[in-house]
Amino acid sequence: MGGVGEVEPTGDLPVPGHYEARRAGEWGYRPDEAALLAAAADWRERQGLRPAGEDRRRVRLLLVDLQRDFCLPEGALFVGGRGGRGAVEDSDRIARFIYRNLHRLSDVVCTLDTHYPHQIFFPSFWLDPEGRNPAPHREVTAAEVASGALRPDPALAAWLAGGDYGWLLRQAEFYCRELERAGRYRLYLWPPHCLLGGDGHALAGVIQEARLFHAGARRAPAPIEIKGGHPLTENYSVLSPEVLAGHDGSRLAARNERLIGELLAADAVIVAGQAASHCVKSTMEDLLREIAARDPGLAGRFYLLADCMSSVAVPDPESPGRFAFDFTPQAEAALQRFAAAGVHVVRSAEPMAAWPGPLGSR
Repeated sequence: MGGVGEVEPTGDLPVPGHYEARRAGEWGYRPDEAALLAAAADWRERQGLRPAGEDRRRVRLLLVDLQRDFCLPEGALFVGGRGGRGAVEDSDRIARFIYRNLHRLSDVVCTLDTHYPHQIFFPSFWLDPEGRNPAPHREVTAAEVASGALRPDPALAAWLAGGDYGWLLRQAEFYCRELERAGRYRLYLWPPHCLLGGDGHALAGVIQEARLFHAGARRAPAPIEIKGGHPLTENYSVLSPEVLAGHDGSRLAARNERLIGELLAADAVIVAGQAASHCVKSTMEDLLREIAARDPGLAGRFYLLADCMSSVAVPDPESPGRFAFDFTPQAEAALQRFAAAGVHVVRSAEPMAAWPGPLGSR
């Protein structure tokens, strides 16, 4: 007989009766955490679930940035995809996936995009020649910074650069050039989102509910990974900020070496979350660079739930039905690259026994 965490012949577990799919679209939904953990303990006994610590095979579910601001239409940066309901439907599928596979998932690791009011990717960081903040949903190029078409707010230099505004100017231009040189993204200005202490920073209610139920049923730790708080660099990937050094060679930020090691040491890692075009994409790119340097065969331990992530598609207010920015093609191209590298691209409703690789039936 296989231990807990194995793909067992009994198949998927039922979805517990407390789960209601409609709540995936409710901004104000939060589970009764005490009642939920009590119900999870009862479910553990009814289903005969062992503690996750006894798993013979470590299977980690990495959920990227499933926060209210991304996952709900009222959010500051709702990831609706081209269909307009993307992240809501993704959250429902992810929750159901967790419940059906409680006995197979050793850990459910959630990342939290975590920001403060003045960061380099927010309009509040920048001023135009008239001293006004630019609008969000636009790119900033190194050439614009060099010409003075956009410049950091001088008032921020006191706490970002020890009062040295010249240093901050040079750093802003350097940062944009480094992004352009790397070729993944140009600096993009987002509306304020996932501000620490705000409602939008919290996990979507059905995701919080599912991760806590898993923690209670499997007696697992439910770890959280915080990212994104450095004011002078973006942090799409949970594994590393976009730029690690300053223009003067100083250390700007660091990679999350601990998490990289934990993910590569797992027997299998399943990845889902928001957005497919940005934070999921960047996280997988960082993982695959690390895998290529260590052992390309490790890519076969990773799975992407293709139906549990959506791309950023920003509607054009002046042209209904069209998009001012649509990052779907970038996400689709990345998915093809990941599959070519050996990552398994799967769907959440498909039984794990039918998946390829280490999680499929053998």
